Amino acid sequence: MAVHNKEIAEILEEMADLLDIKGDNPFRIRSYRNAARTVFGLPDSLDKMVDKHGKIQELPGIGKSIAQKIREIVETGELSQLKRLKNEIPESLLEIMKLEQMGPQRTKLLHEELGIVSIADLKKEAQEGKIEKVKGFGKKTSEKILKEIEEYAKAGRVERFRLGEADELTDALMDHLGKKLEDLTIAGSYRRRKETVGDIDILATSENPSEGMEHFVSFEETSDILSMGTTRSSVKLRSGLQVDLRIVKKQSYGAALLYFTGSKAHSIALRKLGQEKGFKVNEYGVFMGRKRLASRTERSVYRELGLHYIQPEMREDRGEILAARDNALPDLVTLDDIRGDLQTHTNATDGRNSLTEMAKAAEKMGYAYYAVTDHSKRVSMAGGLNEGRLAKQIEEIDALNEKMKKLKILKSIEVDILEDGSLDLSDDILKELDLVVCAIHYNKNLPGQANTKRILRAMDNPYFNILAHPTGRLIGERRGYDLDMERIMKGAQERGCYLEINANPERLDLNDQHIRMAKELGLKLSISTDAHSIDNLEYMKYGVSQARRGWLEKDDVINTRSLADLKSLLKRS
Repeated sequence: MAVHNKEIAEILEEMADLLDIKGDNPFRIRSYRNAARTVFGLPDSLDKMVDKHGKIQELPGIGKSIAQKIREIVETGELSQLKRLKNEIPESLLEIMKLEQMGPQRTKLLHEELGIVSIADLKKEAQEGKIEKVKGFGKKTSEKILKEIEEYAKAGRVERFRLGEADELTDALMDHLGKKLEDLTIAGSYRRRKETVGDIDILATSENPSEGMEHFVSFEETSDILSMGTTRSSVKLRSGLQVDLRIVKKQSYGAALLYFTGSKAHSIALRKLGQEKGFKVNEYGVFMGRKRLASRTERSVYRELGLHYIQPEMREDRGEILAARDNALPDLVTLDDIRGDLQTHTNATDGRNSLTEMAKAAEKMGYAYYAVTDHSKRVSMAGGLNEGRLAKQIEEIDALNEKMKKLKILKSIEVDILEDGSLDLSDDILKELDLVVCAIHYNKNLPGQANTKRILRAMDNPYFNILAHPTGRLIGERRGYDLDMERIMKGAQERGCYLEINANPERLDLNDQHIRMAKELGLKLSISTDAHSIDNLEYMKYGVSQARRGWLEKDDVINTRSLADLKSLLKRS
Protein backbone atom coordinates (compact mmCIF):
# COMPACT_ATOMS: atom_id res chain seq x y z
CA MET A 1 0.00 0.00 0.00
CA ALA A 2 1.35 3.42 -0.98
CA VAL A 3 2.54 5.75 1.78
CA HIS A 4 1.90 9.40 0.95
CA ASN A 5 4.52 12.11 1.28
CA LYS A 6 2.20 13.82 3.76
CA GLU A 7 2.31 10.76 6.04
CA ILE A 8 6.11 10.53 5.80
CA ALA A 9 6.48 14.25 6.52
CA GLU A 10 4.16 14.01 9.54
CA ILE A 11 6.20 11.15 11.03
CA LEU A 12 9.46 13.11 10.56
CA GLU A 13 7.87 16.24 12.05
CA GLU A 14 6.58 14.24 15.01
CA MET A 15 10.09 12.89 15.55
CA ALA A 16 11.40 16.46 15.59
CA ASP A 17 8.70 17.56 18.06
CA LEU A 18 9.37 14.73 20.50
CA LEU A 19 13.14 15.21 20.26
CA ASP A 20 12.57 18.92 20.89
CA ILE A 21 10.56 18.20 24.04
CA LYS A 22 13.25 15.75 25.09
CA GLY A 23 15.89 18.46 24.70
CA ASP A 24 17.89 16.63 22.03
CA ASN A 25 20.62 18.08 19.82
CA PRO A 26 19.12 21.12 18.01
CA PHE A 27 20.96 20.28 14.79
CA ARG A 28 19.45 16.80 14.81
CA ILE A 29 15.99 18.26 15.41
CA ARG A 30 16.47 20.72 12.59
CA SER A 31 17.55 17.95 10.23
CA TYR A 32 14.22 16.16 10.82
CA ARG A 33 12.24 19.38 10.28
CA ASN A 34 14.16 20.18 7.09
CA ALA A 35 13.60 16.65 5.82
CA ALA A 36 9.87 16.86 6.59
CA ARG A 37 9.67 20.13 4.71
CA THR A 38 11.51 18.66 1.72
CA VAL A 39 9.27 15.58 1.64
CA PHE A 40 6.05 17.58 1.90
CA GLY A 41 7.11 19.81 -0.98
CA LEU A 42 7.94 17.00 -3.40
CA PRO A 43 5.69 16.74 -6.46
CA ASP A 44 6.33 13.00 -6.85
CA SER A 45 5.60 10.23 -4.38
CA LEU A 46 8.63 9.12 -2.34
CA ASP A 47 7.49 5.52 -2.20
CA LYS A 48 8.37 5.24 -5.90
CA MET A 49 11.96 6.26 -5.15
CA VAL A 50 12.65 3.69 -2.45
CA ASP A 51 13.70 0.94 -4.84
CA LYS A 52 16.19 3.25 -6.53
CA HIS A 53 19.43 2.90 -4.58
CA GLY A 54 20.62 6.22 -3.14
CA LYS A 55 17.90 8.23 -4.86
CA ILE A 56 16.29 9.47 -1.63
CA GLN A 57 19.67 10.54 -0.28
CA GLU A 58 20.13 12.78 -3.32
CA LEU A 59 17.24 14.97 -2.19
CA PRO A 60 18.30 18.30 -0.63
CA GLY A 61 18.47 18.18 3.17
CA ILE A 62 18.19 14.39 3.45
CA GLY A 63 21.29 12.53 4.61
CA LYS A 64 22.01 8.83 4.87
CA SER A 65 20.41 8.39 8.32
CA ILE A 66 17.09 10.05 7.49
CA ALA A 67 17.02 8.37 4.07
CA GLN A 68 17.13 5.01 5.87
CA LYS A 69 14.27 6.10 8.13
CA ILE A 70 12.19 7.18 5.13
CA ARG A 71 12.83 3.77 3.58
CA GLU A 72 11.59 2.12 6.78
CA ILE A 73 8.42 4.27 6.80
CA VAL A 74 7.66 3.46 3.16
CA GLU A 75 8.26 -0.27 3.63
CA THR A 76 6.49 -0.70 7.00
CA GLY A 77 4.20 2.32 7.35
CA GLU A 78 5.84 3.35 10.63
CA LEU A 79 9.13 4.27 12.27
CA SER A 80 10.43 2.10 15.10
CA GLN A 81 12.47 4.95 16.62
CA LEU A 82 9.30 7.07 16.89
CA LYS A 83 7.50 4.23 18.68
CA ARG A 84 10.34 4.06 21.21
CA LEU A 85 10.22 7.81 21.75
CA LYS A 86 6.49 7.66 22.39
CA ASN A 87 7.16 5.16 25.16
CA GLU A 88 9.55 7.67 26.76
CA ILE A 89 7.52 10.86 26.25
CA PRO A 90 3.72 11.21 26.58
CA GLU A 91 2.35 11.75 23.09
CA SER A 92 -0.28 14.12 24.48
CA LEU A 93 2.51 16.66 25.09
CA LEU A 94 2.56 17.25 21.33
CA GLU A 95 -0.94 18.72 21.57
CA ILE A 96 0.21 21.12 24.28
CA MET A 97 3.29 22.05 22.28
CA LYS A 98 1.15 23.23 19.36
CA LEU A 99 -0.42 26.00 21.48
CA GLU A 100 1.00 29.35 20.47
CA GLN A 101 1.99 30.27 24.04
CA MET A 102 3.81 27.00 24.61
CA GLY A 103 6.34 25.39 22.26
CA PRO A 104 8.78 22.56 23.11
CA GLN A 105 10.80 24.20 25.88
CA ARG A 106 7.82 25.51 27.84
CA THR A 107 6.01 22.18 27.38
CA LYS A 108 9.02 20.30 28.71
CA LEU A 109 9.37 22.69 31.66
CA LEU A 110 5.73 22.39 32.76
CA HIS A 111 5.85 18.61 32.33
CA GLU A 112 8.89 18.41 34.61
CA GLU A 113 7.81 21.05 37.14
CA LEU A 114 4.05 20.34 37.42
CA GLY A 115 3.63 16.91 35.83
CA ILE A 116 1.38 18.31 33.08
CA VAL A 117 0.67 15.77 30.34
CA SER A 118 -2.55 17.01 28.70
CA ILE A 119 -4.52 20.12 27.72
CA ALA A 120 -6.87 19.37 30.64
CA ASP A 121 -3.91 19.36 33.06
CA LEU A 122 -2.64 22.61 31.59
CA LYS A 123 -6.03 24.30 32.04
CA LYS A 124 -6.40 23.07 35.63
CA GLU A 125 -2.92 24.23 36.69
CA ALA A 126 -3.43 27.63 35.01
CA GLN A 127 -6.80 28.14 36.72
CA GLU A 128 -5.27 27.27 40.10
CA GLY A 129 -2.50 29.84 39.58
CA LYS A 130 0.33 27.30 39.56
CA ILE A 131 1.65 28.04 36.07
CA GLU A 132 2.21 31.74 36.75
CA LYS A 133 4.59 30.75 39.58
CA VAL A 134 6.85 28.76 37.26
CA LYS A 135 9.93 30.71 36.19
CA GLY A 136 9.51 32.21 32.72
CA PHE A 137 5.71 32.34 32.76
CA GLY A 138 3.94 34.88 34.99
CA LYS A 139 0.30 35.89 35.32
CA LYS A 140 -0.13 37.41 31.84
CA THR A 141 1.24 34.32 30.10
CA SER A 142 -0.97 32.09 32.23
CA GLU A 143 -4.03 34.15 31.25
CA LYS A 144 -3.07 33.94 27.57
CA ILE A 145 -2.74 30.15 27.86
CA LEU A 146 -6.23 29.90 29.37
CA LYS A 147 -7.67 32.09 26.61
CA GLU A 148 -6.01 29.97 23.93
CA ILE A 149 -7.31 26.74 25.49
CA GLU A 150 -10.83 28.21 25.49
CA GLU A 151 -10.56 29.10 21.79
CA TYR A 152 -9.10 25.66 21.07
CA ALA A 153 -12.11 24.01 22.72
CA LYS A 154 -14.57 26.18 20.79
CA ALA A 155 -12.91 25.31 17.48
CA GLY A 156 -13.33 21.61 18.13
CA ARG A 157 -11.01 18.93 16.80
CA VAL A 158 -12.55 18.07 13.46
CA GLU A 159 -9.60 17.50 11.18
CA ARG A 160 -9.38 19.69 8.12
CA PHE A 161 -6.86 19.19 5.39
CA ARG A 162 -4.88 21.95 3.76
CA LEU A 163 -5.49 22.27 0.04
CA GLY A 164 -2.04 20.95 -0.81
CA GLU A 165 -2.62 17.89 1.36
CA ALA A 166 -5.98 17.26 -0.28
CA ASP A 167 -4.32 17.41 -3.70
CA GLU A 168 -1.84 14.70 -2.76
CA LEU A 169 -4.43 12.48 -1.08
CA THR A 170 -6.84 12.58 -4.03
CA ASP A 171 -4.40 12.12 -6.95
CA ALA A 172 -4.21 8.33 -6.70
CA LEU A 173 -7.95 8.05 -5.98
CA MET A 174 -8.87 10.00 -9.11
CA ASP A 175 -6.54 7.80 -11.20
CA HIS A 176 -8.27 4.76 -9.70
CA LEU A 177 -11.79 6.08 -10.39
CA GLY A 178 -10.90 7.14 -13.91
CA LYS A 179 -10.67 3.48 -14.92
CA LYS A 180 -14.41 2.94 -14.44
CA LEU A 181 -16.12 6.35 -14.30
CA GLU A 182 -16.58 9.34 -16.60
CA ASP A 183 -16.88 13.12 -16.12
CA LEU A 184 -14.94 12.93 -12.85
CA THR A 185 -14.79 16.21 -10.94
CA ILE A 186 -13.98 16.97 -7.32
CA ALA A 187 -16.65 19.46 -6.24
CA GLY A 188 -17.27 21.17 -2.88
CA SER A 189 -14.83 23.48 -1.13
CA TYR A 190 -11.98 21.75 -2.96
CA ARG A 191 -13.23 22.99 -6.32
CA ARG A 192 -13.76 26.45 -4.86
CA ARG A 193 -10.09 26.18 -3.79
CA LYS A 194 -10.69 27.00 -0.16
CA GLU A 195 -7.53 26.88 1.92
CA THR A 196 -8.75 23.83 3.86
CA VAL A 197 -11.26 21.08 3.13
CA GLY A 198 -13.14 18.91 5.60
CA ASP A 199 -14.06 16.18 3.14
CA ILE A 200 -14.09 15.46 -0.58
CA ASP A 201 -17.18 15.38 -2.81
CA ILE A 202 -16.66 13.66 -6.17
CA LEU A 203 -19.16 13.78 -9.00
CA ALA A 204 -19.17 11.34 -11.94
CA THR A 205 -21.30 9.68 -14.59
CA SER A 206 -21.38 6.01 -15.55
CA GLU A 207 -23.27 3.56 -17.75
CA ASN A 208 -22.95 1.04 -14.92
CA PRO A 209 -23.27 2.85 -11.55
CA SER A 210 -23.18 -0.34 -9.44
CA GLU A 211 -19.88 -1.38 -10.97
CA GLY A 212 -18.55 2.14 -10.44
CA MET A 213 -19.44 2.08 -6.76
CA GLU A 214 -17.84 -1.34 -6.27
CA HIS A 215 -14.69 0.03 -7.86
CA PHE A 216 -14.79 3.14 -5.62
CA VAL A 217 -14.96 1.27 -2.32
CA SER A 218 -12.21 -1.13 -3.47
CA PHE A 219 -9.61 1.69 -3.49
CA GLU A 220 -6.57 0.35 -1.64
CA GLU A 221 -6.41 3.27 0.80
CA THR A 222 -10.01 2.84 2.00
CA SER A 223 -10.02 2.16 5.73
CA ASP A 224 -13.78 2.19 6.32
CA ILE A 225 -16.88 1.99 4.09
CA LEU A 226 -19.34 4.41 5.71
CA SER A 227 -22.21 3.81 3.29
CA MET A 228 -22.76 2.25 -0.11
CA GLY A 229 -25.54 2.64 -2.65
CA THR A 230 -26.03 2.74 -6.40
CA THR A 231 -25.87 6.54 -6.70
CA ARG A 232 -23.98 7.60 -3.58
CA SER A 233 -21.31 5.99 -1.43
CA SER A 234 -19.02 7.28 1.28
CA VAL A 235 -15.67 6.00 2.55
CA LYS A 236 -12.97 7.08 4.94
CA LEU A 237 -9.38 6.86 3.70
CA ARG A 238 -6.41 5.78 5.76
CA SER A 239 -5.42 9.44 6.09
CA GLY A 240 -8.73 10.21 7.85
CA LEU A 241 -10.14 12.04 4.83
CA GLN A 242 -13.80 11.27 4.11
CA VAL A 243 -14.73 10.93 0.43
CA ASP A 244 -18.28 10.93 -0.97
CA LEU A 245 -18.93 9.79 -4.53
CA ARG A 246 -22.13 10.64 -6.37
CA ILE A 247 -22.93 9.15 -9.77
CA VAL A 248 -25.46 11.24 -11.68
CA LYS A 249 -27.07 11.12 -15.11
CA LYS A 250 -25.34 13.03 -17.89
CA GLN A 251 -28.51 15.01 -18.47
CA SER A 252 -28.33 16.62 -15.02
CA TYR A 253 -24.54 16.65 -14.58
CA GLY A 254 -24.09 20.43 -14.85
CA ALA A 255 -26.84 21.21 -12.35
CA ALA A 256 -25.46 18.60 -9.93
CA LEU A 257 -21.92 19.95 -10.29
CA LEU A 258 -23.13 23.48 -9.58
CA TYR A 259 -25.14 22.31 -6.57
CA PHE A 260 -22.41 20.16 -5.00
CA THR A 261 -19.68 22.74 -5.65
CA GLY A 262 -21.58 25.21 -3.48
CA SER A 263 -21.08 27.19 -1.44
CA LYS A 264 -24.31 26.65 0.45
CA ALA A 265 -24.90 30.40 0.55
CA HIS A 266 -24.33 30.67 -3.22
CA SER A 267 -26.77 27.82 -3.90
CA ILE A 268 -29.44 29.37 -1.68
CA ALA A 269 -29.05 32.70 -3.49
CA LEU A 270 -29.46 30.94 -6.87
CA ARG A 271 -32.59 29.15 -5.69
CA LYS A 272 -34.03 32.44 -4.43
CA LEU A 273 -33.26 34.11 -7.76
CA GLY A 274 -34.96 31.20 -9.54
CA GLN A 275 -38.06 31.54 -7.37
CA GLU A 276 -38.31 35.23 -8.26
CA LYS A 277 -38.43 34.16 -11.92
CA GLY A 278 -40.98 31.41 -11.25
CA PHE A 279 -38.39 28.60 -11.55
CA LYS A 280 -37.50 25.69 -9.33
CA VAL A 281 -33.71 25.24 -9.02
CA ASN A 282 -32.13 22.10 -7.57
CA GLU A 283 -29.38 19.55 -8.25
CA TYR A 284 -31.38 18.16 -11.18
CA GLY A 285 -31.72 21.42 -13.09
CA VAL A 286 -33.85 24.52 -13.59
CA PHE A 287 -37.55 23.73 -13.99
CA MET A 288 -40.69 25.58 -14.97
CA GLY A 289 -43.32 23.28 -13.55
CA ARG A 290 -42.33 19.85 -14.86
CA LYS A 291 -40.41 21.21 -17.84
CA ARG A 292 -36.64 21.05 -17.49
CA LEU A 293 -35.14 24.27 -18.85
CA ALA A 294 -31.43 23.69 -18.14
CA SER A 295 -29.26 21.04 -16.47
CA ARG A 296 -26.57 19.55 -18.71
CA THR A 297 -23.92 22.22 -18.05
CA GLU A 298 -23.30 24.80 -15.34
CA ARG A 299 -23.23 27.55 -17.96
CA SER A 300 -26.73 26.62 -19.16
CA VAL A 301 -28.08 26.84 -15.59
CA TYR A 302 -26.52 30.27 -15.02
CA ARG A 303 -27.73 31.43 -18.43
CA GLU A 304 -31.31 30.36 -17.72
CA LEU A 305 -31.17 32.42 -14.52
CA GLY A 306 -29.99 35.47 -16.47
CA LEU A 307 -26.41 35.27 -15.21
CA HIS A 308 -22.98 35.11 -16.77
CA TYR A 309 -20.86 32.10 -15.74
CA ILE A 310 -19.35 32.47 -12.26
CA GLN A 311 -15.95 30.88 -11.63
CA PRO A 312 -15.98 28.31 -8.77
CA GLU A 313 -13.52 30.30 -6.63
CA MET A 314 -16.01 33.19 -6.44
CA ARG A 315 -19.09 31.21 -5.36
CA GLU A 316 -19.35 32.43 -1.76
CA ASP A 317 -22.36 34.80 -2.03
CA ARG A 318 -20.18 37.86 -1.67
CA GLY A 319 -21.66 39.90 -4.49
CA GLU A 320 -20.82 37.58 -7.37
CA ILE A 321 -24.45 36.99 -8.37
CA LEU A 322 -25.17 40.69 -8.70
CA ALA A 323 -21.94 41.12 -10.69
CA ALA A 324 -22.91 38.18 -12.94
CA ARG A 325 -26.30 39.73 -13.59
CA ASP A 326 -24.78 43.12 -14.46
CA ASN A 327 -21.97 41.66 -16.63
CA ALA A 328 -19.48 43.06 -14.10
CA LEU A 329 -17.57 39.89 -13.15
CA PRO A 330 -13.79 40.26 -12.99
CA ASP A 331 -11.60 38.51 -15.56
CA LEU A 332 -9.71 36.49 -12.94
CA VAL A 333 -5.93 36.15 -12.98
CA THR A 334 -4.59 32.80 -14.21
CA LEU A 335 -1.41 30.82 -13.67
CA ASP A 336 -0.38 31.60 -17.25
CA ASP A 337 -0.42 35.33 -16.40
CA ILE A 338 2.45 35.00 -13.91
CA ARG A 339 5.78 36.24 -15.30
CA GLY A 340 8.02 35.56 -12.29
CA ASP A 341 8.39 34.63 -8.64
CA LEU A 342 9.30 37.37 -6.14
CA GLN A 343 10.11 35.38 -2.99
CA THR A 344 12.38 32.30 -3.05
CA HIS A 345 15.24 30.89 -1.01
CA THR A 346 18.49 29.09 -1.77
CA ASN A 347 20.88 26.96 0.27
CA ALA A 348 22.76 30.15 1.14
CA THR A 349 20.28 30.22 4.05
CA ASP A 350 17.50 27.69 4.68
CA GLY A 351 16.71 26.64 1.10
CA ARG A 352 17.59 23.20 -0.24
CA ASN A 353 18.91 24.05 -3.70
CA SER A 354 21.67 26.26 -5.01
CA LEU A 355 21.14 29.60 -6.69
CA THR A 356 21.96 28.06 -10.07
CA GLU A 357 19.54 25.16 -9.57
CA MET A 358 16.71 27.46 -8.49
CA ALA A 359 17.29 29.89 -11.36
CA LYS A 360 17.37 27.14 -13.98
CA ALA A 361 14.14 25.65 -12.57
CA ALA A 362 12.46 29.07 -12.74
CA GLU A 363 13.67 29.53 -16.32
CA LYS A 364 12.29 26.09 -17.21
CA MET A 365 8.89 27.26 -15.94
CA GLY A 366 8.96 30.00 -18.56
CA TYR A 367 9.45 32.89 -16.16
CA ALA A 368 10.96 36.16 -17.36
CA TYR A 369 12.40 36.99 -13.92
CA TYR A 370 13.05 35.36 -10.57
CA ALA A 371 13.95 36.99 -7.24
CA VAL A 372 16.40 35.49 -4.76
CA THR A 373 15.22 36.49 -1.27
CA ASP A 374 17.34 34.65 1.25
CA HIS A 375 16.91 35.60 4.91
CA SER A 376 18.76 38.47 6.55
CA LYS A 377 21.05 38.00 9.55
CA ARG A 378 18.36 38.31 12.24
CA VAL A 379 17.07 34.86 11.24
CA SER A 380 20.16 33.21 12.68
CA MET A 381 18.64 29.71 12.79
CA ALA A 382 18.43 29.86 9.00
CA GLY A 383 21.96 31.20 8.64
CA GLY A 384 20.69 34.60 7.53
CA LEU A 385 22.92 36.83 5.40
CA ASN A 386 24.77 39.82 6.78
CA GLU A 387 25.88 42.73 4.58
CA GLY A 388 29.12 41.01 3.56
CA ARG A 389 27.51 37.71 2.53
CA LEU A 390 24.72 39.52 0.69
CA ALA A 391 27.30 41.57 -1.24
CA LYS A 392 28.98 38.33 -2.25
CA GLN A 393 25.63 36.88 -3.39
CA ILE A 394 25.01 40.01 -5.48
CA GLU A 395 28.28 39.33 -7.32
CA GLU A 396 27.27 35.70 -7.82
CA ILE A 397 23.92 36.78 -9.28
CA ASP A 398 25.59 39.26 -11.65
CA ALA A 399 27.89 36.51 -12.93
CA LEU A 400 25.03 34.03 -13.34
CA ASN A 401 22.84 36.58 -15.13
CA GLU A 402 25.45 36.80 -17.87
CA LYS A 403 24.95 33.06 -18.51
CA MET A 404 21.14 32.90 -18.32
CA LYS A 405 19.42 32.92 -21.71
CA LYS A 406 15.86 34.02 -21.00
CA LEU A 407 15.62 34.61 -17.24
CA LYS A 408 16.67 37.70 -15.31
CA ILE A 409 17.64 36.94 -11.71
CA LEU A 410 16.62 39.80 -9.43
CA LYS A 411 18.84 40.68 -6.50
CA SER A 412 16.78 40.78 -3.33
CA ILE A 413 16.56 39.77 0.33
CA GLU A 414 13.85 38.84 2.81
CA VAL A 415 14.92 41.36 5.40
CA ASP A 416 13.55 41.22 8.93
CA ILE A 417 11.41 44.01 10.33
CA LEU A 418 12.78 44.56 13.82
CA GLU A 419 10.61 45.37 16.82
CA ASP A 420 11.15 49.13 16.48
CA GLY A 421 10.27 49.10 12.77
CA SER A 422 13.83 49.38 11.51
CA LEU A 423 15.17 46.92 8.95
CA ASP A 424 17.75 44.25 9.72
CA LEU A 425 20.26 45.42 7.08
CA SER A 426 21.70 48.83 6.29
CA ASP A 427 20.45 51.08 3.51
CA ASP A 428 23.95 50.96 2.02
CA ILE A 429 23.42 47.34 0.96
CA LEU A 430 19.65 47.54 0.39
CA LYS A 431 20.12 50.21 -2.29
CA GLU A 432 22.16 47.70 -4.32
CA LEU A 433 19.14 45.40 -4.70
CA ASP A 434 16.45 45.21 -7.36
CA LEU A 435 13.73 44.84 -4.72
CA VAL A 436 13.46 44.40 -0.97
CA VAL A 437 10.99 41.94 0.55
CA CYS A 438 10.33 42.59 4.25
CA ALA A 439 8.84 40.33 6.93
CA ILE A 440 8.30 39.82 10.64
CA HIS A 441 9.78 36.64 12.13
CA TYR A 442 10.32 37.63 15.77
CA ASN A 443 8.39 39.46 18.52
CA LYS A 444 5.16 38.68 16.69
CA ASN A 445 2.89 38.83 19.73
CA LEU A 446 2.92 42.60 20.16
CA PRO A 447 -0.47 44.30 20.56
CA GLY A 448 -2.18 45.06 17.26
CA GLN A 449 -1.52 48.79 17.38
CA ALA A 450 2.19 48.24 18.09
CA ASN A 451 2.59 45.67 15.30
CA THR A 452 0.75 47.93 12.86
CA LYS A 453 2.94 50.94 13.70
CA ARG A 454 6.03 48.73 13.45
CA ILE A 455 5.18 47.72 9.87
CA LEU A 456 4.25 51.26 8.84
CA ARG A 457 7.56 52.54 10.22
CA ALA A 458 9.35 49.88 8.19
CA MET A 459 7.46 50.98 5.07
CA ASP A 460 8.85 54.48 5.61
CA ASN A 461 12.23 53.09 4.55
CA PRO A 462 12.63 54.09 0.87
CA TYR A 463 13.95 50.63 -0.04
CA PHE A 464 10.95 48.71 1.32
CA ASN A 465 8.99 47.13 -1.58
CA ILE A 466 6.89 44.12 -0.51
CA LEU A 467 5.52 42.96 2.84
CA ALA A 468 5.90 39.17 2.86
CA HIS A 469 3.37 36.76 4.48
CA PRO A 470 1.69 39.80 6.02
CA THR A 471 -0.13 38.17 8.97
CA GLY A 472 2.40 35.42 9.71
CA ARG A 473 -0.26 32.73 9.99
CA LEU A 474 0.28 29.00 9.51
CA ILE A 475 -3.00 27.34 8.57
CA GLY A 476 -4.20 25.01 11.30
CA GLU A 477 -1.12 25.71 13.44
CA ARG A 478 -0.68 29.39 14.17
CA ARG A 479 -3.03 32.32 13.99
CA GLY A 480 -1.85 35.46 12.32
CA TYR A 481 -0.56 38.23 14.53
CA ASP A 482 -2.75 41.11 15.54
CA LEU A 483 -2.83 43.87 12.88
CA ASP A 484 -4.97 46.68 11.53
CA MET A 485 -4.86 45.34 7.98
CA GLU A 486 -6.82 48.19 6.40
CA ARG A 487 -4.44 50.74 7.90
CA ILE A 488 -1.42 48.76 6.65
CA MET A 489 -2.88 48.48 3.15
CA LYS A 490 -3.62 52.19 2.99
CA GLY A 491 -0.13 52.90 4.33
CA ALA A 492 1.42 50.69 1.66
CA GLN A 493 -0.57 52.42 -1.07
CA GLU A 494 0.47 55.87 0.15
CA ARG A 495 4.16 54.86 0.19
CA GLY A 496 4.27 52.91 -3.07
CA CYS A 497 4.67 49.50 -1.39
CA TYR A 498 2.90 46.20 -1.99
CA LEU A 499 1.72 43.21 0.00
CA GLU A 500 2.39 39.58 -0.85
CA ILE A 501 0.04 36.65 -1.30
CA ASN A 502 2.25 33.87 0.01
CA ALA A 503 1.42 30.80 -2.09
CA ASN A 504 2.84 28.20 0.29
CA PRO A 505 -0.25 26.02 1.04
CA GLU A 506 0.71 26.06 4.73
CA ARG A 507 0.32 29.85 4.73
CA LEU A 508 -1.88 31.24 1.91
CA ASP A 509 -1.31 34.58 3.54
CA LEU A 510 -3.13 36.92 2.74
CA ASN A 511 -6.50 35.22 3.14
CA ASP A 512 -9.21 35.72 0.51
CA GLN A 513 -11.07 38.47 2.38
CA HIS A 514 -7.89 40.50 2.90
CA ILE A 515 -7.17 40.12 -0.82
CA ARG A 516 -10.65 41.41 -1.64
CA MET A 517 -10.02 44.36 0.69
CA ALA A 518 -6.79 45.16 -1.15
CA LYS A 519 -8.60 45.09 -4.50
CA GLU A 520 -11.32 47.41 -3.25
CA LEU A 521 -8.68 49.81 -1.93
CA GLY A 522 -6.82 49.70 -5.24
CA LEU A 523 -3.66 48.18 -3.73
CA LYS A 524 -1.77 45.85 -6.04
CA LEU A 525 -0.31 42.61 -4.68
CA SER A 526 2.42 40.13 -5.57
CA ILE A 527 1.95 36.35 -5.66
CA SER A 528 5.09 34.52 -4.51
CA THR A 529 5.84 30.94 -3.55
CA ASP A 530 8.31 31.43 -0.68
CA ALA A 531 9.97 28.41 -2.32
CA HIS A 532 12.71 26.68 -0.35
CA SER A 533 13.39 24.12 -3.10
CA ILE A 534 12.88 23.78 -6.83
CA ASP A 535 9.77 21.65 -6.17
CA ASN A 536 8.21 24.44 -4.10
CA LEU A 537 8.12 26.68 -7.18
CA GLU A 538 5.01 24.69 -8.12
CA TYR A 539 3.18 26.33 -5.19
CA MET A 540 2.38 29.27 -7.44
CA LYS A 541 -0.91 27.57 -8.43
CA TYR A 542 -2.13 27.84 -4.82
CA GLY A 543 -1.33 31.54 -4.68
CA VAL A 544 -3.18 32.12 -7.95
CA SER A 545 -6.22 30.20 -6.61
CA GLN A 546 -6.16 32.37 -3.49
CA ALA A 547 -5.94 35.51 -5.63
CA ARG A 548 -8.93 34.34 -7.68
CA ARG A 549 -10.92 33.82 -4.47
CA GLY A 550 -10.19 37.48 -3.73
CA TRP A 551 -11.45 38.52 -7.21
CA LEU A 552 -8.03 39.62 -8.48
CA GLU A 553 -7.45 40.28 -12.16
CA LYS A 554 -4.17 40.26 -14.04
CA ASP A 555 -3.71 43.99 -13.55
CA ASP A 556 -4.06 43.65 -9.76
CA VAL A 557 -0.89 41.49 -9.53
CA ILE A 558 2.51 43.11 -10.02
CA ASN A 559 4.34 39.97 -11.15
CA THR A 560 2.10 39.57 -14.17
CA ARG A 561 3.98 42.52 -15.70
CA SER A 562 7.00 42.57 -17.97
CA LEU A 563 10.35 43.09 -16.26
CA ALA A 564 10.46 46.72 -17.38
CA ASP A 565 6.97 47.41 -16.05
CA LEU A 566 7.73 45.58 -12.79
CA LYS A 567 10.83 47.70 -12.22
CA SER A 568 8.77 50.81 -12.85
CA LEU A 569 6.22 49.70 -10.24
CA LEU A 570 8.95 48.92 -7.70
CA LYS A 571 10.63 52.30 -8.12
CA ARG A 572 9.49 54.47 -5.23
CA SER A 573 9.26 58.16 -5.96
